[in-house]
Amino acid sequence: MNDTPPLNLPPVQLRIRKEDNILKVFDRLRGKYVALTPEEYVRQHFTAWLTGALKYPASLISNEVSIKLNNTNRRCDTVVFRSDGSPLMIVEYKAPTVTIDQHVFDQIARYNLVLRSRFLVVSNGLNHYCCEMDYENDSYSFIAEIPIWNRNL
Repeated sequence: MNDTPPLNLPPVQLRIRKEDNILKVFDRLRGKYVALTPEEYVRQHFTAWLTGALKYPASLISNEVSIKLNNTNRRCDTVVFRSDGSPLMIVEYKAPTVTIDQHVFDQIARYNLVLRSRFLVVSNGLNHYCCEMDYENDSYSFIAEIPIWNRNL
C-alpha cells in the first residue's frame, strides 16, 4: 500500500491481487483473500512477526474471532491460543493513522471480559503495547516486549 507509512514491524512479502477493483491480500491464517485495508495491512505484518521472529505456531492463531459480549456479536482481530485451546493473547489492530488511546484499550478490555486471556496487545503497526493480566490481584501491568513463544506461557 503506497499510502501506508513504513511499519515498526519486519517487512513481509504479501500476496496481493485486485478483484472487482478492490485490492485484496491473502491471509494465510484464514486461507483466503480479504480486503486490503490499512488495518489489514497491519494485521498481516503483525501476524507474520508473531509466527516468524516470535515463534508463535500459526496453528494456534486465529483472525477475526467471534465472541458474544452483552448479547452482541463482536470480533477480536487476532486471538492466540494455548495448546489446550484457552486464549493466551488478544491483539487489536488499528490503521497506522489511528492513535492508540484509551478507547482502544477499553475495546480490548471489553473483549477480555469474555476471553480472559493472559496478554492484551494493541498495535497500529507503528506502536505496540502489551499488558499482562494478573487475575489473582485484579490488575495488569504493561510489559516492555511481547514475549517470545514457549509452551509455558
